[in-house]
Amino acid sequence: MALVQALEQHPDAACAGAALLRADGARQASAWRFPTPLTALAGALMLHRAFTVQSRGRVVREVDWCQSAALLVRRAAAAQVGYLDGDFFVYSDEVDFARRLRDAGWRSVYVPPAEAVHREQLATGAASERRIVEMARNRDLYMRKHHSPAAARAVRWLTAWSYALRAIAALLRPGRSPGRYWRHVLATLMPARGEGLREAAEEYNRAVQLTGP
Repeated sequence: MALVQALEQHPDAACAGAALLRADGARQASAWRFPTPLTALAGALMLHRAFTVQSRGRVVREVDWCQSAALLVRRAAAAQVGYLDGDFFVYSDEVDFARRLRDAGWRSVYVPPAEAVHREQLATGAASERRIVEMARNRDLYMRKHHSPAAARAVRWLTAWSYALRAIAALLRPGRSPGRYWRHVLATLMPARGEGLREAAEEYNRAVQLTGP
């Protein structure tokens, strides 16, 4: 109801996003600024929490975009911009959606009185590799769709640098995987390579069609 009330009280808002909690009750970041070379630079300088994360405070506030794990969308606004872009698969789809809504004159609001427990999937092995590829692929797709080729290249290099720093730090921190961060580096620099979750879904659908329900 807090999300409903937020849209009722903000008639120019198309999206209302809830605060996301981890299983232990700690709050997760769930609203951010739109990706740009400046936000990528903030990430490279390890300033993303101060500059990019917008899900702070306890009052309803305007943000660039909210995570779709718990998101209420105004139907008329969604229909106006054509809903989600099918070129995105799993990741960055809500970012592109919020950007197109903003371009059409709509806003997004973060609603901390609304809370949802977000149980993230901690995939390993092949599934983890596919998630990393899909995330990098769609981040790059967003940049190429909404920004110049030069901006997209800048974001690739700055984001890869931030992951490289994390890989180095993981060498000194028990329980962290330097290899996983390094896979993010490679996927970020070469987003067109590798198989992502889209290919996994297509393989699954083909298998279902062959074997039947």
